[in-house]
Amino acid sequence: MTRYEAKYIIPRSLIPQIRAFIAPFCVPDPYGRGTYPEYTITTLQLDDYEFSLHEAKVREALTRFKLRLRTYGEIGSAPVFAEVKAKLDQTIVKTRSAIPFEVWSKELVFGVKVPSCFKSVRQEVDFLQFKRLVWELDARPVLLVRYVRESYVGAVDRYARVTFDHKLQYQMTDSWTDFGRGGEWRKMDSSEAQGFGLAYSGVVLEVKTLSHMPVWVLDLVERFQLKKCGNCKYSTALWREGLFRGHPETNEAAAEAMAQL
Repeated sequence: MTRYEAKYIIPRSLIPQIRAFIAPFCVPDPYGRGTYPEYTITTLQLDDYEFSLHEAKVREALTRFKLRLRTYGEIGSAPVFAEVKAKLDQTIVKTRSAIPFEVWSKELVFGVKVPSCFKSVRQEVDFLQFKRLVWELDARPVLLVRYVRESYVGAVDRYARVTFDHKLQYQMTDSWTDFGRGGEWRKMDSSEAQGFGLAYSGVVLEVKTLSHMPVWVLDLVERFQLKKCGNCKYSTALWREGLFRGHPETNEAAAEAMAQL
């Protein structure tokens, strides 16, 4: 899927007003639960031993990508999604393949046998692309990011999504399958951890659309004077961990080469 997305850090007090503003244009995400449509996301971030994918973000390379494994809700209750999320200038291109949680293993990535669990040829091809990038980079698990997402989907547009992410946490890991069940989570949604110099602990507001921004999205940005900012949860977690054990050594040449892939 090709799309555009914008991220904003907003105070929690602004959420009710934005909910009211988008109500004529959006409906609660059917996957959400509760008074407000929420679900938990747990993401395993992969990188090489030079942290090249992180460095590409630091450099704001126009062409870069992330390798990640994502699951939802209580660990084990949803599939594992193998994802490649690429940024090509201002455009986001994401591919993902769903793998039943009980089937997922490290061997699926490094073995030569293609699993038979995919529901379409497209998903199988996307998984092989994921495998190729992991092999070429010699990528491995670096850390987990977990947060709660309140999600709304467009009611009138072919594709539009507005989400609020909060309760952000991370955990360092080298496991392909644990997904945070055996480690310690550290918070990273304080004003200090976010690193934006704000006087408040912000919520990450994301707006995602296809090739054009609907007028109501433009009105939303103008009405609330939203300021677009980069917010990579993976890099934020890595910087945060640097406060505890020192920043990882990175190879600038490797990072620059990765940005050109």
